[in-house]
Amino acid sequence: MTVTDVSTIEAVGAAFELDGYMAVRARTRKAVHMIADQIKPGMSEEEAKGIARSTLAALEMRRGWHHIIVRCGSNTTKDFMERSEPGVVLKEDDILFIDIGPVYGDFEGDAGDTFVFGNDPMHIKAKEDVRTIWRIVRDKWFTEQISGVGLYEFAIKTTEDFGWKLNMDLSGHRLSDYPHSTHYDGPLAEVGIKPSPNLWVLEIAIASPDKTFGAFYEDLLLEDQSFPEGTIPS
Repeated sequence: MTVTDVSTIEAVGAAFELDGYMAVRARTRKAVHMIADQIKPGMSEEEAKGIARSTLAALEMRRGWHHIIVRCGSNTTKDFMERSEPGVVLKEDDILFIDIGPVYGDFEGDAGDTFVFGNDPMHIKAKEDVRTIWRIVRDKWFTEQISGVGLYEFAIKTTEDFGWKLNMDLSGHRLSDYPHSTHYDGPLAEVGIKPSPNLWVLEIAIASPDKTFGAFYEDLLLEDQSFPEGTIPS
């Protein structure tokens, strides 16, 4: 199904304010790296999620609009709502991604990134490629009048060109003051208009052809993608 009702799907609430929203973006992206810095080989995904929960609580980001996701090894190819295979622990040479969607004040955050432990060249390539693919797709959005549908058609082809498979279960979504689901709760990949800046998260989840591991990266579509990360606001 293609969605084209701009007035509905790109609406925001009365609390929406760009500076505060961007501050939560910076806070959320910083939190992902704070969490990753505490995760060590030998930990289970549940232990890593515990670290994520305590880190977000310390940052007063206790409520999440989506659940915390920490995947490692073969679990990095799972769909968003799939349960991880039990008993998987982070190895010395491994790949892991973190995806958090906390709420701070009135605003939603969302950030996801991939981290490599050890020196496996394919893991390193996946981490680098998923960011490169994200940037290429983002630039397509920035320079052309392209719909969300067209953007993900382009993402599929671009991902294949890099030798990976795109996981379309993670195919973008709205973000705003909480809750964005009041306005639109579907994927960006079903949107039939060009997504406006600041309101949409571009997600890129890739998997190896044999689906033994994957990588993930996401961020808002912004007019100025160099928007400073800054430090976590007080």
